[in-house]
Amino acid sequence: MKKTTISRWCVSIFLPFVLWGCSPNESQVKEDGKPQVVATSTIIADLTQEVGGEEINLTGILQPGTDPHVYEPVPADSVVLEKADLILYNGYNLEPGIIKLMNAAGKKAQKVAVGEVVKPLKLEKSKGEVVPDPHVWGSVENAILMVNAIKQALIELSPEDKDQFTKNADQLTQELQQLHTWIKQQIATIPADKRKLITTHDAFQYYTNTYGLEVAGTLIGISTEEQPSAQTFKQLVDVIKKMGVPTIFAETTINPALITAIAEDAEVKLSDNQLYSDSIGAKGSSGETYMKMMAANTRAVVEGLGGKYTPFKPQ
Repeated sequence: MKKTTISRWCVSIFLPFVLWGCSPNESQVKEDGKPQVVATSTIIADLTQEVGGEEINLTGILQPGTDPHVYEPVPADSVVLEKADLILYNGYNLEPGIIKLMNAAGKKAQKVAVGEVVKPLKLEKSKGEVVPDPHVWGSVENAILMVNAIKQALIELSPEDKDQFTKNADQLTQELQQLHTWIKQQIATIPADKRKLITTHDAFQYYTNTYGLEVAGTLIGISTEEQPSAQTFKQLVDVIKKMGVPTIFAETTINPALITAIAEDAEVKLSDNQLYSDSIGAKGSSGETYMKMMAANTRAVVEGLGGKYTPFKPQ
């Protein structure tokens, strides 16, 4: 056997095991003197990148499309958290697995619960238990509060970059304010009796409260760990038939099989466009950033519920 053949054979056998033990996250931790910042959710990672820019090394734990409610950390996540100077997480128990690991492995890092700067809505989870709703980013006004919290945390971490962080945050805030106004205008085009949202899980209370919609029903509650019963399934079908909503919505981070079955039983249209709930979309998708995610969701809702959609064009 030739030497080159042996080398290729070794690579083909052992490379999968090497890759299994590593991750892109681990390779992103650079030793170049910049602050090492870790963000748990894709939404917080996107906002942090906008504010931090080139002045930080940012690592996101979750990848686009990953469900933070049920994510189970891998060994590479421990490495990233151990090397972090700052960990930005959502809080309100959105990412329970990561929070548990963060408290064990990220001992030297400053930790900021970015989502907890927002006063939460309280929802019933199960057996009468009332918990804070973690999906705070559904209101762009809340996202602006989160951007400010990120800015303050980065300034505290790296005071010499205060001017750049402030400039970046101000620019992002201006664009978010425009987005907030645009969403209100879009939702207002939906006929008043059709402004009812039915989705797989209860992730859109902040969105509906802020922009004039109603969550008419969901298959499961605020956490995707829950499993719907046959009774819940039937009740949601009955609600859909009674309210006469024209369209219901699946979500990108949840298997659409059950909500598809709901649509079939209720004889209602399932939107061709899934909503981004707990994560932004993959690069190149319609929801690849927080702002694009919110615009894509709004388009899906407006078109699905009979409104008139006009594209968002930030000034």
